[in-house]
Amino acid sequence: MTVTYLRRGPTGGRTLVLMHGIGGGAETFAPQLEGLSDSFDVVAWNMPGYGGSRLEGAMTFAGLADALAGLLDALGADKADLLGHSIGGMVAQEFVATRPDRVRSLVLSGTTAAFGSKDGSFQEKFVNDRLAPLDAGKTMADLAEVAAARLVGPAADPAAGPAIQAAMAAVPPDAYRAAIRCLASFDRFADMAAIAVPTLLIAGEVDKNAPARTMESMSRKIAGAGYACLPDTGHMAPLEQPAAFNALVREFLAGVPA
Repeated sequence: MTVTYLRRGPTGGRTLVLMHGIGGGAETFAPQLEGLSDSFDVVAWNMPGYGGSRLEGAMTFAGLADALAGLLDALGADKADLLGHSIGGMVAQEFVATRPDRVRSLVLSGTTAAFGSKDGSFQEKFVNDRLAPLDAGKTMADLAEVAAARLVGPAADPAAGPAIQAAMAAVPPDAYRAAIRCLASFDRFADMAAIAVPTLLIAGEVDKNAPARTMESMSRKIAGAGYACLPDTGHMAPLEQPAAFNALVREFLAGVPA
């Protein structure tokens, strides 16, 4: 499986892998690629289906974890620090549950440990609602124009909205469909207590997709986990508050032995 990525920093140094959300690829981590690459070998992947990365068959979390393992192999990284945002945070949880020996630390941003209701009704409605505009003939650019404003909080960097809109408009519709369906299948709630690597959770105070209270609750289930909440911040914290977000990541990683 071919996985494309953006890379900044000292090649062969400490590897920090960034995994994006549904609404855009590696480019959504531009502030982290720039801001953290003085200290780390920063690699922002394009999840299979995004940015030229090939998606073979249905998108599943097991398959995404396999793709991440393949990327680490290609980078020559036995272990990596993983930073996952939204669905990327779910991939990170899947990966640490199945390959804990390859994870040095976790940063989970705007994500959850499980999605939906036990009976599946919420998941079914979510998928139908998110895909209905595409089924009705809307384009990803149409979806992006509406979604960008809903994803950010009142304190967002002015550049965040346009960056989110451009990134989402560039997502292939088939990849978006596959990612929405995949997202609705996630459940690693029972595995949180087994996470044994240093972990930091970063929430946005007004994030409606991954509410701060949910992430704070997650942090209490992971032994020794840290938790931070960025004020007046929505779902796209890495773009909305890049300086504050980077500072949290840098401080956390400074306490994790290389």
